[in-house]
Amino acid sequence: MSEKRLELVRGLGPWASGAIVVGTMIGTGIFLKPAEMAREGRFVSVVFAAWIVGGILSLFGALSYAELGAAIPEAGGEYAYLRQGFGPVWGFLFGWMHSTVGRTASAASIAAGLMRFLGFLIPAVATPIFTVHLAIPGLTGWIPPYEFVFTWAQPLAVFWLAVMTGVNYLGVRLGGGVQVALTLIKVVSVIVVIGVALFAPAHGGQAHDPLWPTALDSGVLRAFLAALAAALWAYDGWEDLNLVGSEVENPQRNMPRALVGGVILVGAIYMLFSAATLHVLPFADVAASQHVASDVVQRVAGSGAALWITLAMAVSALGSMNSSILSGARVPYAMARDGVFFRIAGGIHPKFRTPGRALIFQGVLAGAMALTGTFEELTNLFIFAGWIFYGLAVVALFRLRKIEPDMPRPYRCFGYPWVPGLFVAGALALTVSLWLDRPGRSSIGLLIILAGLPFYRYWRRRADSV
Repeated sequence: MSEKRLELVRGLGPWASGAIVVGTMIGTGIFLKPAEMAREGRFVSVVFAAWIVGGILSLFGALSYAELGAAIPEAGGEYAYLRQGFGPVWGFLFGWMHSTVGRTASAASIAAGLMRFLGFLIPAVATPIFTVHLAIPGLTGWIPPYEFVFTWAQPLAVFWLAVMTGVNYLGVRLGGGVQVALTLIKVVSVIVVIGVALFAPAHGGQAHDPLWPTALDSGVLRAFLAALAAALWAYDGWEDLNLVGSEVENPQRNMPRALVGGVILVGAIYMLFSAATLHVLPFADVAASQHVASDVVQRVAGSGAALWITLAMAVSALGSMNSSILSGARVPYAMARDGVFFRIAGGIHPKFRTPGRALIFQGVLAGAMALTGTFEELTNLFIFAGWIFYGLAVVALFRLRKIEPDMPRPYRCFGYPWVPGLFVAGALALTVSLWLDRPGRSSIGLLIILAGLPFYRYWRRRADSV
């Protein structure tokens, strides 16, 4: 059989589909982002508001994506939706962003988070090897000087990215089975932390925790939006199932159930986790923590228990990395299949029936990012670039309802048009606030997205001439 006739296998059943949603969402974010949320939000009420609004936005997005995924169960997710709703160039821009910046930054940030956990177990992991000071002459007022610190964590992150890429290279059923097992471990570990913390005595300084801001001004709004951006990284992953739509069994039923059920379950877990954390640790300690869950367990049960829970969190990060790599490679594969991406990313492995070359392409780029960035920097880059296209994909839902009213829609978005409309408004507010807060990094992300247009013209001319 020639490679051109090979197709991806529908080998992801309901459990594996749900594990991709839950397993991607519960990764490094819930264990590391509460500290950033406390620093940025400055008040307990602002932090909880960010968790609630982030959960609602994610649920509205999942409801919208459930309609898109059930109607267009194709590899590439947003690539297919934008291409069908707005035309091929919009699908390409998503795929270019996803393959060069979005998914590679996401996988690299998960690997960096994994190293944060290993640093708690083996402090030598965080030992600096060398430091480089970088500044752009004439632009230091707009883009602050950057200090690049290279530690043993970066090459170790690349090693684990290579391992999980290899797992998914060997078959989607293997990757899905690994995902179910790792998701079970991570959910149990989070529930253990919640149980240990909620049944422990409260810390003595709760009366001094900053509960409410004294006035609702622009500073509080900026603090909320910054905390919301951090929360949305923790929630991110609900859309990953759509990327492997062509490999989900009975997608018309399994995709809506996995998306909506997964987001509701994870949202409940996150709220309980945040409450449990603030029950045990003072707000200032949460803001200063490098690994909140480990500090909670250490405060309640001692350093021995903290080591075990940190090990479980490292396994949790591996689960999130696995699902991120599994789903992410389907976008460059779909684009290369359509002739609008690097040919090296195309093709299905004749034995394993996986997009092997796309997996390797993605792994190399993610490894390069893991060598150059820290956890917070990589997640902020991903959130800005990713949410531009999350919002556009849901706008495509509106357009498809108009231009293709007779398209089979086994699931229709609950609360249409208000639910998808509010999601689009939230995505717009988030991306604008991120650009205003981090104009340098956000502008670089936009330039990388637009840099794909010359490549698109070249590839289209090449495809049209064949």
